[in-house]
Amino acid sequence: MTDTHMTPSHTPTETHHTDPIARGRALARQTTVRSTYRLQLRPDALTFADARAIAEYLQQLGISHLYLSPILTAAHGSTHGYDVTDPGSVSAALGGPLGLKALSDEVRTRGMGLIVDLVPNHVGVADPRQNPWWWDVLRNGKDSPFARFFDIDWSPGNGTGGRLALPVLHSENDPAALSVDRSGPEPMLALHDLRFPIAPGTDGDNALRIHDKQHYRLVSWKAGVCSYRRFFAVSSLAAVRQEDQEVFDLTHRELAAWCEHDLIDGVRVDHPDGLSYPAAYLARLRQLIGPQRLLLVEKILANREPLDSTLPIDGTTGYDALAGLGGVLIDPDGEQTLTELSRRFAGHGSDRAWIGETEHRIKRAVAESILAPEIRRLVAAIKRDARADSFDTMALTNATIEVLAFMPVYRADYAPLAGMTGAVIAEVEKRNSELTAPLNVLVAALAAGAEAAVRFNQVCGAITAKAVEDTMFYQAVRLVSLQEVGGNPARFGHSLNEFHLANIERAQRWPATMTTLSTHDTKRGEDVRARIGVLSQVARTWARSVETWLDKTPPPDGATALFVLQNMFGVWPADGRPASSVPGLRERLHLFAEKSMREAGTRTSWEEPDAEFEAAVHGWMDAVIDGQIGAELSDLVHDLAPHAWSDALSQKLLQLCGPGIPDVYQGCELWEDSLVDPDNRRPVDFPARTGMLQSLTGTPALDTSGAAKMWIIAYALWLRRERPDCFVGGAYLPLFATGEQAARLVSYARGRVGEPPEVIVAATRHSVGLTDSGWGDTALDLPQGNWTDRLTGHTFQGRARLEKLFARLPVALLVR
Repeated sequence: MTDTHMTPSHTPTETHHTDPIARGRALARQTTVRSTYRLQLRPDALTFADARAIAEYLQQLGISHLYLSPILTAAHGSTHGYDVTDPGSVSAALGGPLGLKALSDEVRTRGMGLIVDLVPNHVGVADPRQNPWWWDVLRNGKDSPFARFFDIDWSPGNGTGGRLALPVLHSENDPAALSVDRSGPEPMLALHDLRFPIAPGTDGDNALRIHDKQHYRLVSWKAGVCSYRRFFAVSSLAAVRQEDQEVFDLTHRELAAWCEHDLIDGVRVDHPDGLSYPAAYLARLRQLIGPQRLLLVEKILANREPLDSTLPIDGTTGYDALAGLGGVLIDPDGEQTLTELSRRFAGHGSDRAWIGETEHRIKRAVAESILAPEIRRLVAAIKRDARADSFDTMALTNATIEVLAFMPVYRADYAPLAGMTGAVIAEVEKRNSELTAPLNVLVAALAAGAEAAVRFNQVCGAITAKAVEDTMFYQAVRLVSLQEVGGNPARFGHSLNEFHLANIERAQRWPATMTTLSTHDTKRGEDVRARIGVLSQVARTWARSVETWLDKTPPPDGATALFVLQNMFGVWPADGRPASSVPGLRERLHLFAEKSMREAGTRTSWEEPDAEFEAAVHGWMDAVIDGQIGAELSDLVHDLAPHAWSDALSQKLLQLCGPGIPDVYQGCELWEDSLVDPDNRRPVDFPARTGMLQSLTGTPALDTSGAAKMWIIAYALWLRRERPDCFVGGAYLPLFATGEQAARLVSYARGRVGEPPEVIVAATRHSVGLTDSGWGDTALDLPQGNWTDRLTGHTFQGRARLEKLFARLPVALLVR
C-alpha cells in the first residue's frame, strides 16, 4: 500500500533500550492489546517458524498481537492442538520452546505481542501411548500417582465393576481382534492400531484373559458406558481435575515460565465451563499471569445472559459480539416468508415456539443417550449428597434430566445467575407435580454444595452444547446464518437501538473483551454468514426459487435440502463460474452435508449412519450442482453479490472499530468461504495476501478479489494503532441518520472519554432496498469539525448526504 494518506501519523515512541528485543518488549508493555490475528498452528502448514515469517505482513496489516491456537504437545498430526497429550512441554512439532521464544522475540522487535490459547479442561487420550499420565493410570489403576489427576469413577457400580471403562470398541467382534504386542521393551495389549499397557504380574496368558486382569476394560463406544469425565461426549478427551493444586501447577508449569520470561501478553481459556469451579480456577490463573496480561474466556453466553463481572477476566472470546454484529444486518421483513418456507419443507417454522420445544426435547434425548454415563454419575452423587441411597433411581434420573433440559444457560453457578436453578426447578414442579419427591432429593443434594452440585453444572453445560449447537442448529432451517455459536435463531435480527445499547454496555463494562466474526468453532465463516443473511432481504425471491428448484429436482428430505441450499448459496462462486469448476468445492460441500445430516440426527446420525439416505442426498446435491438449479443459483449469487459484499464489509468495519479488541481470523482479511471445521482450518495462502497488501495503491473496487476487505481492515487497524485511546477504553456514541432511508444506516462515533468524538463509523444495512430508490435525501449530521474518510480520502462536514458518503464503498471511516 503506497497511498500517502494511508500512512499512520502516529507510531510508538522508541525507548532508551539499544537491544532490539528489550526495546520491543518495552514497547509491547507500553501498548495494550489493540487487535489480534488468530493463527491456527499446525505441524504440516503453520509452525512457529512459519508464523515468524508472516510477522512482518501482520505488522503491516496493523495487527498488534498474534493469537495462537494451543501450543503444548498434542496428539501426533493434530491440526488443532486441543488434544494436548503432554501439558508440560511446548510442541516439538511446532518448533518447541526455542521456536516459541524466537517467535516471541520476532514480534517483540516489531512492538507486537502474543496471546496463547490454554486448554485446562482436558487432555488427549485417543492413543494412550502418547499421554504418559493416562498410560500410567491404565497400567497401575488407582495406585497410579496420576489417578487423581483425572475425574475417574472407580466405584463398583460404574458399569464395569470398578474398572476404568474405555469406549474404544467399534463392534461386538472387536475383542476377538485383541492380541499381545511383544515387539517392544514391555508387552502391550493390541487392538488394531491402538496399544494398551499390561499391569505388572498379569502377563502370560492369551489376550482376552490378560484383558480381564487389567485396571481398565475396553467397551463399545455405543454401550453408553464411560467411567471418566470427558469433554462433552468425546471419549478421546479426558477431563483433568484443575481443582487439585498439583494438577494446576503441573498443567500450568509452561504458562508460568512463559510469563516469567515475558514471552506472552495474554491467555485465552478454552471451555472453562467444564471445570469443577470455574471462578476459583480463573482467580488462580489471574494470580499466576499477573494483573497486566489479557485474560479471556471461551464463555458462551445464552440469550440475554450477562457476563459475571466478579470474575477476574477481561472478557469473552467474542461470540456475544458476533451475534449482534450479524444480527443488526438481518432484515426483519423477511421473517414471515422464511418461516413459512421452513414450515413447508421442514414441517416446522424454525421459529421461537419450535425452538423452545425442540431444545427441551433434544436436551432430554442427549441426556438419555450420549451423555448417559455423565447422568448416571450425577444421579449417584445426588443420592449420596442427599443421603437418599434408597430413593428410586429412575424417578430421580427423570427429574434431574427434566431440570437440566429446561436450564437456559450453560451453567447457573455464576454470580449474576443466582436463583436461576431454583426458578427452573419450581417451573418443572409446576408442570409436573409428580416430580415433587425426586426434586426434593435434588434440592437437598444441591444444598449440600458438594460433588452433586459440581457435576450438575458440568453436565448442564455438556447437554446444552450437544443439544443446541451440535444438534438443533443443524435442524433449524429458516435462516441458517442465525445458527451460530452464541447465537439465538429464535431472534430474527437485532434492532439499531439494541445493537447500540449492547455496544455501550461493552464499552463501559468490558472495554478489553474480544470481538470476533470467525473462529475455528464457527459453523460458517463471516462472509458466508453475511451472504446468507442477505436472503432475509430477498425472502420472497428466495422462497419462489427454492419452491421451483425442489419441484424440478425433488430431494430425499425437504429440511435437509433447505439447509444445504442456503449453505450452497453462501459459498457459491460469485463470478458466474459453475461450482463444478472450482477445485475442491464439490468435495467440501459433500463433507459439510454429511456432517450436517449426522449432527441433525433426524434421518441419519454418527451412531447409526443411514448409508442409503446419505447417498440419496449426495446424489441430489450432484444433480443440483451440475444441473439447471446450479445455473440459476449462479445467477442469483452473482446478482446479489454486491449486497453480500456490502454486508460483509459493514459487519467487519463495525467490529473493527467497535468496543472491545477485534480478532481477525486467519485468512479473513480477504473474502472467505469457510464452512464448519475442519473446513475453516484449511491452510492460508499468506504470500498471496502479502503481495496484495503491498500492491494496493488506491480505493479498491468492490469485486471478487477481496481487496476492498483488506483495504478496510488495514485502515481500521492502522487507526486503532494511531489513536488507541479512542477504542479500548474509549467512548461510544450512537449516531442516527435523517431522511427516508435512515433505518438503513448503522453509525457510531468513538473518541476519548469526556472529549469530542474523533472517529465516525458508518455502514450500510439492508442494501437491496436501495437498488431502485438510492439513498435519496438521507443524511448524517456530523459533529463539529472537518472529517476525512480514511477509506477514500473524501472530506465532509456538517450534514453529509449518504449518497456521497457511500459513493465508492458501502462503509465509511471518518476521522476528525
